[in-house]
Amino acid sequence: MIAALIIFLATYLFLAGAELPFLKLDRPGGAVAGAVAMVAFGVLTPEQVYRDAINWDTLVLLLGMMILTSLMARAGIFRWVSWAALERAHGPRTLLLAIVAVAGGLSALLVNDTICLMCTPIVLALVDEARLPPLPYLLALAFASNAGSVATLTGNPQNMLIGTLSGIGYADFAKALILPAVLSLGCVYLVLRLAFRRELAPSSRVDAHVPEPPLRRGHALLCAGALVFVVAGFLAGYNLAWTAMVGAALLLIVTRGDPREIFAQVDGTLLLFFAALFVVTHGVAQPAFGYDAVQQTVRFGAFTVAACQLVSNVPFVLLASHWLPKMADPHISWLSLALVSTLAGNLTPVASVANLIVFELAGNKGKIPFLRFLLVGAGATFLPLVVGLATLLAERRLGLLSR
Repeated sequence: MIAALIIFLATYLFLAGAELPFLKLDRPGGAVAGAVAMVAFGVLTPEQVYRDAINWDTLVLLLGMMILTSLMARAGIFRWVSWAALERAHGPRTLLLAIVAVAGGLSALLVNDTICLMCTPIVLALVDEARLPPLPYLLALAFASNAGSVATLTGNPQNMLIGTLSGIGYADFAKALILPAVLSLGCVYLVLRLAFRRELAPSSRVDAHVPEPPLRRGHALLCAGALVFVVAGFLAGYNLAWTAMVGAALLLIVTRGDPREIFAQVDGTLLLFFAALFVVTHGVAQPAFGYDAVQQTVRFGAFTVAACQLVSNVPFVLLASHWLPKMADPHISWLSLALVSTLAGNLTPVASVANLIVFELAGNKGKIPFLRFLLVGAGATFLPLVVGLATLLAERRLGLLSR
């Protein structure tokens, strides 16, 4: 137990971004080193790692969704949809609303990180052409992709983890969290409207015309069909991981592209990171957050926001998964964990991968002082959190949550 605790704490130092002068390990490297140490020091046997520690369904689901989104990105769907929506926005405020709606809507269906990767260049091109300040629109893309991804089990990696670890069905999850996600998107829009009220003056007009991005229409139709097939399988209650993999495999076959190009876009580092974290967090004990479900939801929510800033949401969800089955109402605890861990990503620039992608791609145009990001991010985090958690608890009180 002492060895396990030392390895666990050392690993989470790397996850919190600590840099040791004699070690050059990043987060994935630190997680892999911690997993290997768990076996090397006898905390776990290799058999326990394969049989008990790693949740293979989560890795397969993530792989399947990565392949699907890679094929859809190759067809040009994300950029074309973003372009079509943003071209119809003719004012700074309507453009902001369009970005929030498109980013949130797409992120509810597919992994939010990919949506940010595909949509950031279109947003930058449009605001450049219209001579608008890029910052409010980049924040809208990052914040809305986080808030929208709350809605479904496939919206982000931490939701995928929650789906496979909790056993909550796709339809039940969406039924509980679609309304909090929609309300959170509305809160994000209001916060950005207030924070950037001068830059979003209604007197100016957007008349930019960015060239239409290429769309492979035949492939796009096949991708849409595959997405419908996969979501239908999710709603019908089939295994999430293998439904996604069947859809990805069928789409690979019918599009007849080079699979190596598609697989090259799969984030193997993220898959390895997940597997290593499963090993490191295996067997962690439960802390105390109160005794009744409402008290635990509020206290655990506050703890989640703070913890996600230190170690990011995916590692924290893995850690928390060992505690939630012992809560007073595990079902509401899993749902609130999905909501809070995702919205917590809006608080600081490094709290979610979506933020990092948007501002890395934006370069100098995305520069924002940390304190200003924190101020705007606090509004885009805590207002949606209060509204979202209140909605979730109201749904529970009214008996609207399936179990």
